[in-house]
This record gives sequence, structure tokens and C-alpha cells, in this order.
Amino acid sequence: MSTTSLPKPDHAAELREAFLAAGFTADGLLDLLGAPAYAALARSETVPALRATRGASDGGLASLIRLFLLQQPEPYVHAAAVMPVEGAIADGWLRREGDEVHATVDVRPYGGPDGEDWFIVSDLGCAVGGAGGIGSREEGVVLGVGGASTTLAGITVPIAVGTALDLGTGSGIQALHAARHATRVTATDVNPRALEFTRLTLALSGAPEAELLAGSLFEPVGDAAYDLIVSNPPFVISPGARLTYRDGGMGGDDLCRTLVQQAGDHLNPGGYAQFLGNWQHVEGEDWRDRVRSWVPRGCDAWIVQRDVQDVTQYAELWLRDAGDHRTDPAEYAARYEDWLDEFEARKTKAVGFGWVTLRRTDAAEPSIVVEEWPHSVEQPLGEAVLAHFARQDYLRDHDDAALLAGYFQLTAEVVQEQVGAPGAEDPEHVVLRQNRGMRRATKVDTVGAGFAGVCDGSLSAGRILDAIAQLVEEDPVVLRDRTPEAIRMLVEQGFLEPVQGPAQ
Repeated sequence: MSTTSLPKPDHAAELREAFLAAGFTADGLLDLLGAPAYAALARSETVPALRATRGASDGGLASLIRLFLLQQPEPYVHAAAVMPVEGAIADGWLRREGDEVHATVDVRPYGGPDGEDWFIVSDLGCAVGGAGGIGSREEGVVLGVGGASTTLAGITVPIAVGTALDLGTGSGIQALHAARHATRVTATDVNPRALEFTRLTLALSGAPEAELLAGSLFEPVGDAAYDLIVSNPPFVISPGARLTYRDGGMGGDDLCRTLVQQAGDHLNPGGYAQFLGNWQHVEGEDWRDRVRSWVPRGCDAWIVQRDVQDVTQYAELWLRDAGDHRTDPAEYAARYEDWLDEFEARKTKAVGFGWVTLRRTDAAEPSIVVEEWPHSVEQPLGEAVLAHFARQDYLRDHDDAALLAGYFQLTAEVVQEQVGAPGAEDPEHVVLRQNRGMRRATKVDTVGAGFAGVCDGSLSAGRILDAIAQLVEEDPVVLRDRTPEAIRMLVEQGFLEPVQGPAQ
């Protein structure tokens, strides 16, 4: 594990003021670098940004970009023109070599959901982390913002809570988001260096301090319970625990299973727990049954598989992440064999990636939805997560008779598509499609399409069906009997939303 000393946050407020004054923000980067170079940074490619800063004035934003994002030495006089350089050296943000200064950590401007100017602090060369090939083989390296980080932040429910727990905090991204709507934030990590990076991220972003605890899984918090738990854990299924930031140190998907199973005991009533994870696809076993078995008693759950990779793709992805593809070919081949041996021993044919959301409930029959949705979605999805569980509550509390007596309206941004051969009098089928949130699409028959099309909250579902029965010359009793299942599906998937009916 790295033993490099980290900066002190004592004068982070002054450093933050200097960064903001120079325009060292997400918007400022985009303006100076241009969209192509800015996007390249997210892929850990620095050459376009280097080219873009060459023609910029010295001692301004370009100097900060070269120092903290591109890890380039900068003349002392240029750094002194844009930041309190002596204080930054004394606190350890910079080190001086002759007439030049060097950054000791990565600092990446990061725009918050409401336009906040935040800064994520991570190890050098790790401002953008994850499966894009960070190329570090140092055990205790701490990464910055990656795709997984932003995915979890995007699906986190946007509700005010008293207490929030960021388990496996890394550089503190989720703790930073949680600080917006939680009175008290606790952040844990098995890597003590990660906690120090979280302290720096919060301080430099102007966020309140968090309770920082070292340890694995829920061990550091004892019996404490929270209103919100979030975790982007080291979920990679690997042969051994080489890299703390990604390898959980347990066999197979046991770390993710343990995390989900134990979360129920640490949630307050009505509290949410949200995780990213990997799970094995094992021969002779339905992956849905596997992850469904993880859900703790007393919790509703929504589990979405977003991607699946066969074991060769998966091994190659994470071997590249550690830079193993740049080592001696024989060493690379041996490591590749280790991964395949591990999967073969566990009868694993593929690995799924997705998210798990739990909600503590007192319902006699909790709702557990496990699905695969590899298609594009519109982030942020936090409101969509809340809406999903609200719909589950509604459906759980309404039998078929109550459903037919209820009032519904078509959700905003739903469009209807008719699919069929060109020139045909009637479509082969009708598709309802969402243009927001999960962006679902579902086939419906003509009755379903007609029903959805007239749902505006003015008539009960039963009265709408009676009118449709008359139009299609079908027995209304038969139509009422066979339609509630379709209505449930449209409500569950968010095409219809229950509304208060007109005053009686």
C-alpha cells in the first residue's frame, strides 16, 4: 500500500477560493479545453488537454489544469500568480523542485447536481478511475470519479434524511452527494488512505465534515442504523485481492451478497440502501434467483441488471484496468489463466453488473423486482427509484376490484408507436414508449392502447373498460376480468400513474 503522505485540509477554504477565482471548475475546464479535449479527460487521455493549454496564458486556469489534472510541473512564478503557493506547499498540495512545483494529488473539478462547484481529490494519475484502464498496480491506490461513481450518484434517492452512510467511500464522491440532503454523514473504508482523501474532497468542496471510520463492510458502524446507505463497493470478482479499490477479497460474488444481506439490519424504517454490484451467472442457475436470495427479510427490493459479460470479456476488462496488458506477455497470460481457472472452479459462465435498491418496509409481503434492462436510461434516476417503490405500494394495497375503481393518467413523455407493414390497414402491434427515466417500451394490444390513451384521471378504469367493450363489441364483464393484469403491468412499469379521481 502506498505510504505517500497526503495534504492537510487546514487551509482548504483558501485554496478553494483561489480555484474558483481562476475558473478551475467543470464549466471552466469545458470552456478552455473545448468539448473534445474535455471528453478525452474522462477517458484518461491527457494529450488533447495538454495541447489545449499550451496556448493559454501562464499563471491562470491553464496552470492549474497542468498541475492538478495533467501532473505537469509548472514554474513556481506561474503557480504563485494563481494560488497561495507557499501555503499549498506547506500543507502538502504541492512540492517544490528548484524553480518548479509539482502537484502531490489529483484534483478534478466536479459539477454537483444543482450547479455546485466541487473538487474530487485522488491519487496522482487517478482523477478518472474505474474500468477505463487506470493502469495502477499499487494496492492502496485511491481513484477519483468514474462511470460507476456517477451512476450510483444518479440513482440515489433525492430525499432529505437524518443519517446517511457511504460504505467504501474511496475519494468521497458519494459522501459529498449525501452531504447535500443528510444532516449527518458517515463514511467508511477498509483503506485508511481513502478516508483521508474523503476528508480532502469534502474540505476542498466546501462541504460539512463527515464521520470517518476505518473497517470492512458494516463492522466500523456496529449496530448503527441509517436512513440512507450507499455503496460503490470493490465488487470485482477476481482470483485474489490485489487492488483494494476494486477487489473485495471474498470468493466470487460473496462480498456483494454479504453487503446486501447485512444492509437490512442497518436501515431505519422506510430507509433506502443502494449499491452497485457484480453477480455470477452460474451454470444451471437463474441469475435472478441468485440475487433475489440476497434480499434481507423486511425489505422491498428493485434489482436491475444493466450489463452482462462472458468470463473472457470480464477478465480482459479488469486485466487492462490494472495495466497487466502492458506487462511481459507470459505474465499477462498467466494472470489471464488465473481468472479463467477461478471462473471454471465456480462454474461461472458470465458476470452481470447492475444496481440494487432496498427499502426497509413493514409490509407482510415485501415487493422484490429483479429485471434486466440493458437499454439506455436518462440519469438522474433518483426520482424514478422513488416512483417505482410508490407504485409497488399502490399495487400491493389494491386488489383487482380496487384497481378497476381507481383513476389513472398516462405518464408524461409516453408516446405510442404503431408497428406494421407499410400500407397495411391495421398495425401488427402497438408499442408504448417512455422518453424519460428508464425509457421503457412495451407491447400492448388494441384494448391496452385504447385504455392508456384515454387515461386522463377523469374516468375510473372500470368505466373506461366498459366504454371500450361497447366499441369493440365485447362482453364488459369478460373485459373487466382479463384486463387488471395488463393495468398492473402498465402501472408497475411507470406508463400509468394513479391519481385522485374527480370529486364525487
